[in-house]
Amino acid sequence: MLTHTANGDSRLSFWRRVREFAVPPSMIDTATARRRAGDWAGACAAAGIDVDLNLRSVARTQGHDLAARVRADLRHLAPDLLRWHMPRIAPDGLLRPGLTLTLARYGIAGREGSPPVHLVVRTPPARAEGGQRISLALWYGSGGSGPETGVPWHPHPRPNRRFRLDLHRHLWDARRTDELRVRSGADLPFTDDPPQHPGLPEHPGLCEYPDLPGHPGLPGTMPPGRRCAVDRWAAEAVVLLRAEGLPTAGTHTVTVRLGAGRRLALELVADRIGAAPHALRIGEARTGGAASALPVLPDAATWVPPDLELVRAGAIEADRLHPLVASALVPDHVPTASPRTPGPAGGTRLVECRGARHRIGLVDGALAALDHDPAEIRREEMLAALTGTPLPCLQVIDEAHRRPECLPDIRERLNHGDTAGALAVVEALLGPAARLRDGALRDELEAAALRRITYGMFRAGLDEPGPGRVGADRHCPRVGRSHPRYATRA
Repeated sequence: MLTHTANGDSRLSFWRRVREFAVPPSMIDTATARRRAGDWAGACAAAGIDVDLNLRSVARTQGHDLAARVRADLRHLAPDLLRWHMPRIAPDGLLRPGLTLTLARYGIAGREGSPPVHLVVRTPPARAEGGQRISLALWYGSGGSGPETGVPWHPHPRPNRRFRLDLHRHLWDARRTDELRVRSGADLPFTDDPPQHPGLPEHPGLCEYPDLPGHPGLPGTMPPGRRCAVDRWAAEAVVLLRAEGLPTAGTHTVTVRLGAGRRLALELVADRIGAAPHALRIGEARTGGAASALPVLPDAATWVPPDLELVRAGAIEADRLHPLVASALVPDHVPTASPRTPGPAGGTRLVECRGARHRIGLVDGALAALDHDPAEIRREEMLAALTGTPLPCLQVIDEAHRRPECLPDIRERLNHGDTAGALAVVEALLGPAARLRDGALRDELEAAALRRITYGMFRAGLDEPGPGRVGADRHCPRVGRSHPRYATRA
């Protein structure tokens, strides 16, 4: 999920920034309050999730039993927690685009042999990622009879086998969040020194990417710093086999995808049905043919969760974690009432101006120089308009309008869809009555607004690229091919 980094601490710094801006505390508080009140749709709206399903339509076309099961899961869906655990990509930590991810699977009574119905979430393609919104829908499978209600054109409408959360309900279901501690490996012994051959350990432990015997030193194939949850692979593979309806006795192979084209094959051996695997052999996976049909270990089970790494490294305080995550990973933590993300300091600021310390602050809702009379301000503004050098106080005010020191934080909030948080920072800095001047700050706000418009057009189905549009979306190979494989020459 992350690109190569030269600094070993870059991964922790990356996730610390993601945890600070991707899911703001105001979103968590609002979504939690609405969920606890029984308003699951309101909770989804607060967490930036568009609901593309109608339970009445589901009951009418698929039966009341399925509608009741979906409704029960939606009432316990913590959408802010789901957003917290969604797959992300470097360098900005944005949601992985063009992804369809399963939350739950439902078999329909009386339709044995038919594909299950999936409760899925979808992320828009890269061209429409403005606002970082997610959509929630039902997917009926290739042979299902239900309609795809409210789902616009999507590059990958089928659920992804690698990115799935139906086997990890503790990452989105408020009833199961206590399982995070066990499923993340927080109870297992931790060591900073990986074993000599971490690919084939007797007691694997949590280790770096495994370098397999016979395949030493594969430089550049995988980014450093990510820790494989090898201790959990065997147990998670059993969960996967049971979910796929395969017996856990005998010998079975599960594929592990590590990124950058690297795949491993986990061979599990158990004596009898229900027994825990007593042998786990790890080797390089084969490609093509029958190997592509092997079960794939979910990405959520492949890696040590970043929150656990941050807590172990002391890189984040428990108060800055999602409350449900903090209660699972740090059970003895007592949450505080202080805000987790303080805003910019208000009040006046001091500026060195012509050998004296002057104040600037908000006056009538706008940033102004407090120690200069209006006549002097007008003269200095006229001088600046004639290419003169304005007062230092006015220079500071102009810089705050065009390129403030907090611009990187504002940009992060806008990139992650926290428009309200970004505007709150701007208003606290410049005042609610301020008129933005040309500069980087205004450009960022305008670009964010245009991205939101692009997402709205995607939702309305008005931006579907034509078949001849080359390179329209790097995450959608169908529109990036000038001559698709299935095309015939004239």
